[in-house]
Amino acid sequence: MPHRDPAGWLKERLSGLRQAKPSAEGSAAGLEAVVRTAVVTDSAAALPADWVHAASVDGRLSIVPMPVMVGAEIYGEGEDDIAETIALALASGKPVKTSRPSPGQFEHAYLAAQRNGYESVVSLHISGELSGTVDSARLAAARVDIPVEVLDSRTVGMAQGMGVQGAVAAAAEGAAAADVRAFAEHELARTKVYFYVPSLEQLRRGGRIGAAASLWGTMFSIKPILAVEDGKVIPLEKVRSAAKAIARLQEIVVADAAGRPPGQARLAVHHFGNPAEAEQLAAQLAQAVPGCAPVQISALPAVLAAHAGLGVLAVIVGESSTPAVRDMPAAPEPAAPESGAP
Repeated sequence: MPHRDPAGWLKERLSGLRQAKPSAEGSAAGLEAVVRTAVVTDSAAALPADWVHAASVDGRLSIVPMPVMVGAEIYGEGEDDIAETIALALASGKPVKTSRPSPGQFEHAYLAAQRNGYESVVSLHISGELSGTVDSARLAAARVDIPVEVLDSRTVGMAQGMGVQGAVAAAAEGAAAADVRAFAEHELARTKVYFYVPSLEQLRRGGRIGAAASLWGTMFSIKPILAVEDGKVIPLEKVRSAAKAIARLQEIVVADAAGRPPGQARLAVHHFGNPAEAEQLAAQLAQAVPGCAPVQISALPAVLAAHAGLGVLAVIVGESSTPAVRDMPAAPEPAAPESGAP
């Protein structure tokens, strides 16, 4: 049966790495060899709260919240009533918009990492095709003394989150920023995002999908299956009913998982306002993908829910075959620092 353990393999790995670190009375040089790169991301990564808590204890991970505007009010991810507020606003037709975090928020996160003794930062963010967040990160990186590698994940949700988890694992093993970035890119390249929405209207309002695609969804009562490709939301298939769309979503995910190395597929299911449907889909996926790691189930973060709307079901497919950092090819020397403004 599915459960909400996000990445037991990664948590065990981090735990083992912490136990292997020198004690406070031990060699400071040894500790610095392990702890030197911090990871910063944004709340679109949809990382599970328990995993975030474990990874943030020593300041290695920092998450910058993305603001959501409901009418004239601005909310931040993590506020107690934000999910209910967005759901009520969407149901009543009240305007819901999102915005990028300010460069100052990222600057604060980078300087906090520096104060905590880290030598560099890898800053990994929601696709630049969907948000200007990565631009804010680049502006902030140009203002600080600590070296910052800014990475556009070209994806969203737990697909982005899997890249973050890979980066944290690499950083915990003492990898330098360029290698942490390469390791995150290795993870991101193995993720796919598929999702179903009852209506394309919210995606159209937010400019995340074209007016033409929204039009055929409205006029012909199409229940679309979409994907994220090269950082953009694209229509994947057109289905005539919600039940058929969810069934087809499951078929697409199972086919993708079947093409992964045996026993290494990793799945996450996101929802907004429909947890029972998410539980059912996750249970069916768990049965259909033998040897798959437990399926993670979580509500979409507010910044994504605001665009996907009520009733969304998203499935992220990745791999749990994270290789040891020492086995990864060396990261190439960058031609120019990406941390500057584009």
